[in-house]
Amino acid sequence: MKARPFTGTGVALITPFRKQQETVDFTKLEHLIENIVSSGVDYIVALGTTSEAATMTESERSAVLEFIVETVGGRLPIVLGLGGNNTLSLTDTITTTNFEGISGILSVAPYYNKPNQRGLMQHYRSVADVSPVPVLIYNVPGRTGVNITAETTLALAKECPNIVGIKEASGNMAQVMEILRQRPDGFSVISGDDSLTLPMLAMGADGVISVIANALPKETSQMVKLALKGDLKKALPIHYRLLPLMNAIFEEGNPTGIKALMETEGLINNVLRLPLVKASKPLTNKLTTLYNEFIG
Repeated sequence: MKARPFTGTGVALITPFRKQQETVDFTKLEHLIENIVSSGVDYIVALGTTSEAATMTESERSAVLEFIVETVGGRLPIVLGLGGNNTLSLTDTITTTNFEGISGILSVAPYYNKPNQRGLMQHYRSVADVSPVPVLIYNVPGRTGVNITAETTLALAKECPNIVGIKEASGNMAQVMEILRQRPDGFSVISGDDSLTLPMLAMGADGVISVIANALPKETSQMVKLALKGDLKKALPIHYRLLPLMNAIFEEGNPTGIKALMETEGLINNVLRLPLVKASKPLTNKLTTLYNEFIG
């Protein structure tokens, strides 16, 4: 049986900013990476949605990626977020990117243009053709406005050897099950919703690309490892312990909630870039209460 890549817990890494001028706080980013690496997770996703890469300059994105690669130092695989709604521009970017230290790319479905399934097929074929590293599809219709159907996912999985998995964040469990039922050998199905991770693992999925793991990497990784071993009896209490925080961090969007939680932990300053804004006081208070209950 062919091994499935990117199993276990991947962390959708946030970007800490300084309070002054909202510049990247590399000191806190280093501490965050070290905490994550030492907590038993399996890989890191750099410059994904949670990183606020869309509000960074090109030079900032390059500097952050270089710093992550250097700090991780080969201790964990790194998956790079590379997506867009201009296929030609995206493939040009891929061909000019330095992939040293990068194990794969996570490529979100084209947003705003709302392509049909044939357009999605051709887009991902183009990405797979030029990528020197394995490609993970990212299906998140709540952000992109278009759903990648099970049929399209399965066709890409079977036709493109370089497309090795999907981060599924549609919330459509029937769709997830259809992909799991028919996927080819070696194709990974990864949860893109923290709260659905355990149900998806129980159905045969391979892991999660997690937001909550920025704040609680050890507990998230422990739950995933237990579930992958088939020990749902031990994984379930951890899932339910994490669930209130998993739900709360998304009440006002991502990474708004996770940054508020991480400031409560003392890991970062709660700074976001417009158009994102800090969590409201009621949500901040709720997260503080839930975190104190979690650790208490």
